[in-house]
Amino acid sequence: MLETVLIRDRDFGTPESLHTEVVSLTIDGQILEVPVGTSVMRAAAIAGIHIPKLCATDSLEAFGSCRLCLVEIQGRRGTPASCTTPVEAGMVVQTQNDRLQKLRRNVMELYISDHPLDCLTCPANGNCELQDMAGVVGLREVRYGYEGANHLEDSTDSSNPYFAYDSSKCIVCNRCVRACEETQGTFALTIDSRGFSSRVAAGQNQDFLESDCVSCGACVQACPTSSLMEKSVIELGQPEHAVITTCAYCGVGCGFKAEMKGDQVIRMTPWKDGKANRGHACVKGRFAWGYATHPDRMLKPMIRKSIHDPWQEVSWDEAFAYTASEFKRIQQQYGRDSIGGITSSRCTNEETYLVQKLVRAAFGNNNVDTCARVCHSPTGYGLKTTLGESAGTQTFDSVEHTDVVIVIGANPSAAHPVFASRLKKRLRQGARLIVIDPRQTELVSSPHIKADYHLPLTPGTNTALLTALAHVVVTEGLLDQQYINERCEPEAFNEWRDFVSLPENSPETMGPICGVPAEDIRGAARLYATGGNGSIYYGLGVTEHSQGSTTVMAIANLAMATGNIGREGVGVNPLRGQNNVQGSCDMGSFPHEFPGYRHVSDDAVRAQFEQAWDVSLQSEPGLRIPNMFDAALSGSFKGLYCQGEDIVQSDPNTQHVAAAMEAMECVVVQDLFLNETAKYAHVFLPGSSFLEKDGTFTNAERRISRVRKVMEPKAGMADWQTTCALAQALGYPMHYDHPSQIMDEIARLTPTFSGVSYTHIDALGGSVQWPCNEQAPAGTPTMHIDKFVRGKGRFIPTKYVPTEERSNRKFPLLLTTGRILSQYNVGAQTRRTSNTAWHSEDLLEIHPQDAEDRGIRSGDRVSVKSRAGETALRATVTERVQPGVVYTTFHFPESGANVVTTNNSDWATNCPEYKVTAVQIQRVTQESDWQERWSDFDHKQQRLLKGESLTDEANTSDTVLQPELSPQV
Repeated sequence: MLETVLIRDRDFGTPESLHTEVVSLTIDGQILEVPVGTSVMRAAAIAGIHIPKLCATDSLEAFGSCRLCLVEIQGRRGTPASCTTPVEAGMVVQTQNDRLQKLRRNVMELYISDHPLDCLTCPANGNCELQDMAGVVGLREVRYGYEGANHLEDSTDSSNPYFAYDSSKCIVCNRCVRACEETQGTFALTIDSRGFSSRVAAGQNQDFLESDCVSCGACVQACPTSSLMEKSVIELGQPEHAVITTCAYCGVGCGFKAEMKGDQVIRMTPWKDGKANRGHACVKGRFAWGYATHPDRMLKPMIRKSIHDPWQEVSWDEAFAYTASEFKRIQQQYGRDSIGGITSSRCTNEETYLVQKLVRAAFGNNNVDTCARVCHSPTGYGLKTTLGESAGTQTFDSVEHTDVVIVIGANPSAAHPVFASRLKKRLRQGARLIVIDPRQTELVSSPHIKADYHLPLTPGTNTALLTALAHVVVTEGLLDQQYINERCEPEAFNEWRDFVSLPENSPETMGPICGVPAEDIRGAARLYATGGNGSIYYGLGVTEHSQGSTTVMAIANLAMATGNIGREGVGVNPLRGQNNVQGSCDMGSFPHEFPGYRHVSDDAVRAQFEQAWDVSLQSEPGLRIPNMFDAALSGSFKGLYCQGEDIVQSDPNTQHVAAAMEAMECVVVQDLFLNETAKYAHVFLPGSSFLEKDGTFTNAERRISRVRKVMEPKAGMADWQTTCALAQALGYPMHYDHPSQIMDEIARLTPTFSGVSYTHIDALGGSVQWPCNEQAPAGTPTMHIDKFVRGKGRFIPTKYVPTEERSNRKFPLLLTTGRILSQYNVGAQTRRTSNTAWHSEDLLEIHPQDAEDRGIRSGDRVSVKSRAGETALRATVTERVQPGVVYTTFHFPESGANVVTTNNSDWATNCPEYKVTAVQIQRVTQESDWQERWSDFDHKQQRLLKGESLTDEANTSDTVLQPELSPQV
């Protein structure tokens, strides 16, 4: 069982050897066999023999500096360090005798002679390796006084909001430095000076906050003393028990131990056995969980008739009754299709499943959609069309076997940092890298990493560039023809081959369109096609375009053409943005699909759900999110149940979205906080955080991982219970005693999940990758091994069609958007943590040439004006962006980044074209008109939240972002 685990994991001292050959040796009289390459220390640990250590840990390569793990080996002189000594056949090792005991005690005595003896008041008391080892070696007195030189008066660096560095406690074991290098790959820490003066430093004359440290916590995790210690532990004391759960941030899906004292979280520690993260974490998952207990949490249901009325706190039953009454009234007045729902990619699979079931079974229509519409819907369409399954092909472990990596439209260092660390480690080992991105991301050039090719294409030209890469592969004879003949449809391949071979698709033709030299395109294509195992990782910079689906198909084409699908080290790998984007899609959140990506028009499939749910279901697809907005403005869509999504902030053309929300008669928002969407709501239902619920998340590698409740829901109900209660109020019975029963129902109705259960997940070590069924009871780490899910792979011609969003004299620059490491999505969670120490507002990146032309300097406020709207941001002048391109994030509602993005979208899925917006930038001294109206509207909504009336104020509706205030696109 993984419900409750030990605080401290077993540490074998050095990493596991991957050799299959074994050798036999004797340690303290025990004969054992271990793989070649295993250290003596690890071999002893496997045998249950614990050798004292300080500098060694099994997450890092052996270092051999502490001299505490000395052993004797028959036939060898001296006492070698067991951590750096590999086993040999016939080796006879002695780990305990009087000589070794004396040596170890003397070594430990030297450490303690320069260490504060304040164990009783030390925050690491009871969980300190130095303290433990002093006891193991039997140290009872220290012969050396403190009269000579020491470090006891060294200062403490408390600049980082999450942890402190107490130099006086440092034993210079180097574990923190090595963790920063080997595990994280940032190389922010070093050992400053030499000899007795050696000290850990976070840069030259810098504190931790000002340094290159990314606050992943690897150094804190590695520290064997209290030198690096979480401030939460310093303040609250050591935890007493731990529960395994899954991070609720990005699509990596890291496993964590929530370390608790009672029902209070003391710290989140990356789970050593987490198969997605392998014991690593980032600043968000490791430290930014305080939002769960933030004072802004809304803990009482509320209702109001109009968005200009004060909120009234009511009971749960009153909220459900009012919502059901309003939804029934609306459907009676406007028709069955006049209401719908939006599922959340931050909620669990079980909760998402229930929302789409609620819409289909209780609302009686298919008007259900999810935030994947605005991020990765082209992934589902493109991969389903070419490969037969709407998901990535590999595990994250697969990157360890790759030889050439293409990263396109993704910045994993910021958006998927734990995967980025694993990728960077493989690159340091010699893998080659191609980055396709308008910006110079960290992967292009950072410590010990430099991309072989950076193709800084013009935003909106992904399809053109990928087709040009394919042109080189085909015309230069770099195809894997045997793979194609065996695995792919011949007619489709021939059509695609003839298409990409056309001169109009050559690098010489497409290069000028993309803004990339033809010779670089040719070089990158040759490297990918001939460099060994080739893998492609992509993100929203691929999907959020008018040709997003086309680009995904172009990626699949390139991978199939070179034989790079179906084994470790290769594949097509979408990096999902939110923690459960994959799961929200799997669970049937799209208006045209039931769970498992089966179309609602399929009579047999629909009959299966009708029998299980005991209700008649519609065969026609419902409304997508953009259709809901348009229908609301036309007067035919009047009610919305929105769980865990802030569509007013996250969706494009904010003023259009806000006008649609205001046109509805009953908007129900279920969330942790009164977000931007909730300002337009008539019913607010408090949500529960991931710490307050049981369930599962599915990450970007199709890994279904358990989420476990570590505290009771603060508002009294978990999200799945709220949905069930709303269904009951509407007259549709929906009852479960536990989320495990919901997963059992999912498994019964979804072929790819038929083998999934909580018991089975636990038996497999905490997670399983779908498909998990009779054919694959242990899950499917790698997809499409012998054949594609659709049978034969299908090549699709990918004609480049320029976006309608063009730059011109009035709007000469192209705006593209993305994320930053410390903040997450719309910022509702991370803005309520100390992560604002690194990023407290959205900034506009602009190239020095464009800035000089406009008289702009870093720190200036500038207007950002597009065909859709105008906002104002502070500028930062940087060469990370190329001339003609500007960039910003969208984490802060007051920034209004999506005020300027347009309604342009992907031709197949309506995924918005966030990544290409023509804008003009000018220096200003004040906020935009929209920001002033937003500020006024926000202020009044906060007053309404307090129960204050606005009847004394004239024209209150003017503060709402009315449609007529928005310029037409």
